[in-house]
Amino acid sequence: MAKQELVLGGGCFWCLEAVFELLEGVEDVVSGYANGTMADPDYRAVCSGDTGHAEVVRITYDDQIITADDLLEVFFEIHDPTTLNRQGADRGTQYRSVILYETEEIKEKALKAREKAQEKYSAPIVTIIEPLDRFYMAESYHQDYYRHNANQGYCMAVISPKVAKLKEKFSKKVKQ
Repeated sequence: MAKQELVLGGGCFWCLEAVFELLEGVEDVVSGYANGTMADPDYRAVCSGDTGHAEVVRITYDDQIITADDLLEVFFEIHDPTTLNRQGADRGTQYRSVILYETEEIKEKALKAREKAQEKYSAPIVTIIEPLDRFYMAESYHQDYYRHNANQGYCMAVISPKVAKLKEKFSKKVKQ
């Protein structure tokens, strides 16, 4: 087993967490805040837009089962990488589309995935690819949010369609 990690941001971390934890080979998905200027940020501070953090997920996966390329393909499919600092009604720099890398290998894979994804979009992709500086785990009530709150309005309206899209487009990669 070769455990790897990938840190992605594409709107609300609840959405990304709900999707990526369904994939075969993904062992853990943790919602958190990345980069930014404040040490140990909390949700309120990040939502102010003043800290520079992005809402992200840290995905731990077995690259013998699912690759970074697979995860990046899903990433570009399940959010709109052409909207700057926004996903649907979620607006602010904390919702930016971002791939945070810790190795040159992941940086190269991210650049290639963004280039490949651009073929599917008429508008330019605005996904930022930058080094991971710091990752802070979000508060416990944010972890596994969709799993615990699937009937909540936001979950039904925003997250459930993303989960359905994943199951439709990537059915062979979804845990059975």
